Amino acid sequence: MSTHKPIRTVVFPVAGLGTRFLPATKMVPKELLPVVDKPLIQYAVEEALEAGIDRFIFITGRGKGAIEDHFDKAFELEVTLDARDKNKELSLLNKSMPQPGQMMFVRQQEPLGLGHAVWCAHKIVGDEPFAVVLPDDMVLGEKGCLAQMVQAYNETGGNLVAVEEVPHEHTNRYGVLNPGETKGALTRIKGLVEKPDPSKAPSNLAIIGRYILQPEVFAPLTEGKRGSGNEIQLTDAMATLLGTQPFHGFSFEGKRFDCGDKIGFLEANIAYGMAREDIRPGLTEILAKY
Repeated sequence: MSTHKPIRTVVFPVAGLGTRFLPATKMVPKELLPVVDKPLIQYAVEEALEAGIDRFIFITGRGKGAIEDHFDKAFELEVTLDARDKNKELSLLNKSMPQPGQMMFVRQQEPLGLGHAVWCAHKIVGDEPFAVVLPDDMVLGEKGCLAQMVQAYNETGGNLVAVEEVPHEHTNRYGVLNPGETKGALTRIKGLVEKPDPSKAPSNLAIIGRYILQPEVFAPLTEGKRGSGNEIQLTDAMATLLGTQPFHGFSFEGKRFDCGDKIGFLEANIAYGMAREDIRPGLTEILAKY
């Protein structure tokens, strides 16, 4: 049995403007863009539920009220579906939704970076370890990425970040590891650099949007020091704790899609569609045409 504090809470930073998807995101939050028939944020919530998490903190911004509405009861719609005996559709609405009291919404009033967004949750998280999930990063596999990480955390404790190898020329898009020894899926982290120039990157092992962090990370975030892009960077805050707590990169099983990018988003729709028996035959025919 694990002796480490359980991961009960997840933070979803969802305050971004989604400018790469304009004009689609002019009025619709990018987190509500659908992959097949579910919005990005619902995939993220379902992944957290699979990992056994029961508190959900959404860090939102202006114009993001539709996210809160998505996880609310849709009384008129549900009554209409029930009256028309559309039980399948009614079940889809209620499936994998957090229960009342499990969801909290916190406003990030200024776009000061991922570190600041995570810091906005500190009063609710308190003195417990917690997860961070970026809905833009989707991972398709037999077992959810976060569930894999929680299983590893129960053995190692400390801090874990999901990592994968990226092309060297793309290191300036990610937080990058200075890696130590590797044992199975875990790589000890000796150093962390946010968006390094490819010529100076210590490796091509990059952090993707899944974290399990100890509450001590809030202390350096509270100082509000600016880093890359003149923003408060989560990677920088984690780096200050190296040597005081265990830090590991976790190589997950599954295929990752960057849905913050148009091509990645389109690829995710294809991959998730092909993974579904009800859609695969028709989708295969369409793809063959192109």
